[in-house]
Amino acid sequence: MKNDATIKTTAVKGHEPSLLPAGKDWKLIWNDEFDGTELDRTKWAFRTHFWGKRFPAFADDGEGVVLDGKGNVELHLLKKGDQYCSPQLQTGANTFDTWATDAKNPWGQASIWPFAPIRKPGFMHRYGYYEVRCKFQRSDGWWSAFWLQSPSIGTSYNPAFSGVECDIMECFKPAELLATSGNIYGGYGPDYRNCARVNYNFEETPDKFHRFGVDWSPDGYVFYCDGKVVSRQTPEDGPVSRVEQFILLTTEPQGYRNKVSAPSDALRATVLPDCFTVDYVRVFDEVAES
Repeated sequence: MKNDATIKTTAVKGHEPSLLPAGKDWKLIWNDEFDGTELDRTKWAFRTHFWGKRFPAFADDGEGVVLDGKGNVELHLLKKGDQYCSPQLQTGANTFDTWATDAKNPWGQASIWPFAPIRKPGFMHRYGYYEVRCKFQRSDGWWSAFWLQSPSIGTSYNPAFSGVECDIMECFKPAELLATSGNIYGGYGPDYRNCARVNYNFEETPDKFHRFGVDWSPDGYVFYCDGKVVSRQTPEDGPVSRVEQFILLTTEPQGYRNKVSAPSDALRATVLPDCFTVDYVRVFDEVAES
């Protein structure tokens, strides 16, 4: 899958190399290689709430995440009785993924800001190359994703200044070797727009691991799968965030966003154990010419 015209291999000592866009000089500024047997909680927190409410498809804090001791983190699908859940990891947070509260502000008012305090982010950044090396879950009954999100998405008319959702990779159909990249949301609600979204088949590798990345710059977004460009977006095509965003590694069972919240038929057919496995997450900055 390597395309020497567009990417270059960059070594990371003791670990699998990265595939980075050619024509630029890059410097590694943040990474998690998932060494050891415990998740680094200075980098990652768990998303458990959705639009201010506890979401049953999101696993409890600390649940379903296993470091295998070989440099990988596994995000497991869990079954509890007749219901399912799976973990969502993030290096930051939104107001709407926390919980509602009746806590009073310093003036004794409880109704001004009905959300719990936003956690301090483990990592947020603007621009650069964001890369994951991962192996997909087996079942089509739940999905996995690697993406960026702004804490203030949807809070202003111009998404450039309130940030976007940038879906670097989503996989809803692993059995069909089908991935999605390039989805950009400038906000949510009935008037949301998405752009740069593409669905494509990827070629399987001997070890079933794949690399996905995005080169985010003021000029837009360029999305990659295993060293090949799969989608692009310029400022003329859609919004380009000018603000810091955080990273998410997420999984979610199907059926829980429907009006009647219940496991989908595909989810019920899943054979456990099943997990989404991540070898590393890395962020590189472009090194400016001196």
